[in-house]
Formats: sequence, C-alpha cells, structure tokens
Amino acid sequence: MKLSKIHHVAYRCKDAKETVEWYVKHLNMDFVLAIAEDQVPSTKAPDPYMHVFLDAGQGNVLAFFELPNSPEMGRDENTPGWVQHIAFEVDSMQTLEDTRKRLLSAGIGVIGPTNHTIFKSIYFFDPNGHRLELAVNTGTPEMYKKLDECKWDMLNEWAQTKRAPKHAAWMHTQEFTE
Repeated sequence: MKLSKIHHVAYRCKDAKETVEWYVKHLNMDFVLAIAEDQVPSTKAPDPYMHVFLDAGQGNVLAFFELPNSPEMGRDENTPGWVQHIAFEVDSMQTLEDTRKRLLSAGIGVIGPTNHTIFKSIYFFDPNGHRLELAVNTGTPEMYKKLDECKWDMLNEWAQTKRAPKHAAWMHTQEFTE
C-alpha cells in the first residue's frame, strides 16, 4: 500500500466559529465544510460536536473539533511547547515577511524569522494555543541531496546513542546560516 495524501488533520478548538474566522482572516484559508453531530459516528457515544474543515492548499485540509461537553482543552504538559506544531509552507520570503508584519500588526506575537538553513520560518499561536509555523524553503538541491544521503546513518546513530549525530553539522556553519 502507498498512501496518496493526508485527507485531513484534526485538532481540538475552544470555539469553532472563532477558529474558522481566525484562520480565514490571518492565514487566508478557505472554510470548506462543517459537520455537526449529536453522537460520535465511530463509537456511537452521545457527544455533540462541531467539526470544521479549512483548506490548507493543494488538497491539504486542516480540521477542528469543538467539544462543548468535554473538559476544558489542555495540552501535553510533558512535551515542550515548541515541539507540537502545525507547519504550513509559503511560496517566498516576501510572503513570509509580509505575513509576519500582518500578524504583528494584529497583535499576534511572532518568533522569527528563524533560519533552519534549508528553510526559514516564523512561529506564532492560534486562539486555541496551537503553535503554528510558516516556512519557506531556501535549500539548494545539493543540500537536500546531502541530507538524503545521511538520513539513515543519522537515524541509526541516534537510535543507539540518543545524542545528536553530526552528519549534517555543515548546516550550522557560517557559510549556510547567514
């Protein structure tokens, strides 16, 4: 079996209407679908919900559930806040910078741009506390080739040592981080 694409990725939200309006306004995403039920289709548990879907581009869909009868939303306190995030790709550095300025003007805190050598990105939070990233690819074909050639060696070394392998240390040299 070979998967064809992600159908949708779903997260919880505090308020479905606020969430849809925020993503439409700040990320220019289209609101494509809403489904509301009084019971969970897979388990038949009585638990009303609103399920909203947003177009994240190129057939990618980001969805949210509002669950009014469930305990207040939380997050995994054992996982650092920077780890779990949703990353979206943008087409250019200009788009990244323009969006950063718009978010800041709207009172949304933004970290970055951060240089990851093969891409640059900004980070911010949606109204539900989900960390978002906008990224623009900046790597060269040679960079991606070098990373592809060492990926298994890096993974295998990590699995044995739980220390960061240095196979791609070149990504952090002055030549690439400016």
